[in-house]
Amino acid sequence: MNVPFQCRKYDLSLWQCPQFLFLVMGLIIIGSSLTVYAIGNKYIEDPTLVALLVLFISAILFIVASIITRSFERLAEASRMKSEFVSVVSHQLRSPLSNLKWVIEFLMSGRVGSVTEKQLEYFKILKENSNRMEELVSDLLTVSRIEQGKLPLKKEKISMDDLVKESVREMEIFARASNVEIDSKSEKNLPQIITDYFQLKLVIVNLLDNAIRYIKGRGRVEIILEKKNKNLHFEVKDNGVGIPQDDKKYIFQKFFRSENALRHQTEGSGLGLYIAKSIVEKLGGKIGFSSREGVGSTFWFNLPVK
Repeated sequence: MNVPFQCRKYDLSLWQCPQFLFLVMGLIIIGSSLTVYAIGNKYIEDPTLVALLVLFISAILFIVASIITRSFERLAEASRMKSEFVSVVSHQLRSPLSNLKWVIEFLMSGRVGSVTEKQLEYFKILKENSNRMEELVSDLLTVSRIEQGKLPLKKEKISMDDLVKESVREMEIFARASNVEIDSKSEKNLPQIITDYFQLKLVIVNLLDNAIRYIKGRGRVEIILEKKNKNLHFEVKDNGVGIPQDDKKYIFQKFFRSENALRHQTEGSGLGLYIAKSIVEKLGGKIGFSSREGVGSTFWFNLPVK
């Protein structure tokens, strides 16, 4: 009956907590029983029959409420165990992956012995795949923290313009390798905002990475940063594969990737946009997009200026 404790255990809000729902259903059962009693007492002369009718209705409602609550409780427990499993596995994988990455770099350096061109090629493949695995583990860990409500936020006053420029610099090598040009436009004299620098940078890099990754051949990515009313508005526009109409409602869900994206780019976990949406909303902002298949996509978010 300790409802707050049970809600914290499952990391659920009060209205989603099975124990609280059971209490609400209990009040509904009491109200329904009193209503049945009042109606029965008015139209049925035998008080014994009225009492039996009330008991029968109450028992049926109680059984239904118990079944529903137990079902919700099993789902909540499964969700909690899944989140804990992902968190534990992600933590346990980080150390061996870091060690593997260090060993590969040490072998590539030639300090152990001479390395042939063929061996170096294999080492580069190993390094690329270990980096990819490290990114996946990092995304899974972030998702686990988001679901458990433990995503760390260290808010400070920052320049959004500087953050965007830094993110673009980091993505330029990837963009050039993909034959993509990045054009960044920022409004002058933008106010600073109070937000988490690291988490917001993760959002911008995720959006930029998607924009570059899903462009066929040569392409262009446009970045716009401006002030709209009491918000800073950031958007990334590309001329990539776009999103099919039927897939748009799933775009911010975990692990979802549209069919045309899978055909164009097999790599990817489908977690980037889910993480971006969760972080933006946790920072008090709003995120959205517009897209046409075969034409391109525009992803944007707004953050309040305080």
